[in-house]
Amino acid sequence: MPMTLRSLFLACLVVAATTGMTTAAAEVPTDAKLVKPLAVGAAAPAFVVRREDGSDYAFNPAKLTKPTVLIFYRGGWCPYCNSNLAELRKAEGELQARGFDVLFLSGDKPEVLRSSLEDQKVTYTLLSDSRMQAARAFNIAFRLDDATYKQYQAYGIDLEDASGETHHQLPVPAVFIVDRSGTIRFVFADPDYKVRLQSAELLAVAREIS
Repeated sequence: MPMTLRSLFLACLVVAATTGMTTAAAEVPTDAKLVKPLAVGAAAPAFVVRREDGSDYAFNPAKLTKPTVLIFYRGGWCPYCNSNLAELRKAEGELQARGFDVLFLSGDKPEVLRSSLEDQKVTYTLLSDSRMQAARAFNIAFRLDDATYKQYQAYGIDLEDASGETHHQLPVPAVFIVDRSGTIRFVFADPDYKVRLQSAELLAVAREIS
């Protein structure tokens, strides 16, 4: 569901007002609606995730040479994520031409990062945040309650198999833009996993920042 650019910036202002400028990683809530992402103006946290081959990928905001777009999605098992990844792929070329790094962070374990996607020929950087270190650092992680976890199982979604973990945590789908100084310049996150940022909206913001 696309949003207008005006409503997008208003959403950012609401996030900034409700979370403050130096929000620390909080205890993981059990409801996506209780998630309070790090705000625009906050310092981006460092984190370690994993590449497709299982090797560590360290994100250090103190040593960025390029502004970076961080795109968090639930996993390849999620049809809304697959559709949105295909949509955001339209923006990747211009983002890179404007000097941005673009990282896609999934709740899936490294070995299924690519195979779980509908389009396995994607060229963007896929990273596994199955341990939820990055999602927790950016305050967008939440834990499924037992009833919801069982409901997912009934739908044929095995989160433990997809993530390789037993924490039953997911990220609220989100997009952060971090500038070279390590400061968060843009935030989009919606607890309704059906509401996603579109490529035109992302590019409009990136053009303003660059």
